[in-house]
Amino acid sequence: MLTAEAKFTIGQVVRHRKHPFRGVIFDVDPTFSNTQEWWDSIPEDVRPNKEQPFYHLLAENDSSYYVAYVSEQNLEQDISGQPVEHPEVIALFGDMNNGQYRLDVQLN
Repeated sequence: MLTAEAKFTIGQVVRHRKHPFRGVIFDVDPTFSNTQEWWDSIPEDVRPNKEQPFYHLLAENDSSYYVAYVSEQNLEQDISGQPVEHPEVIALFGDMNNGQYRLDVQLN
């Protein structure tokens, strides 16, 4: 069995490499842990490998806020220094400090 080590951390601000959205990580799965239906909805020619970390993001783009589930290979660190405006960020995290949020609540 492959053991994946996460490159990014909870509270880190990241952006998608191909699509125009960014977000703050609030959870990490060491490998793919979503539904088969979700997996099948990704075009086969761009499906990422399941054996890598997948990140749960409080995400935003120019027109909306949402929760995203993204493979590590499709993320990069956001170096803009801009806060994430997703309305749920304030419920989970304290203030942004040096491009990183500190978890403000304890998750199960």
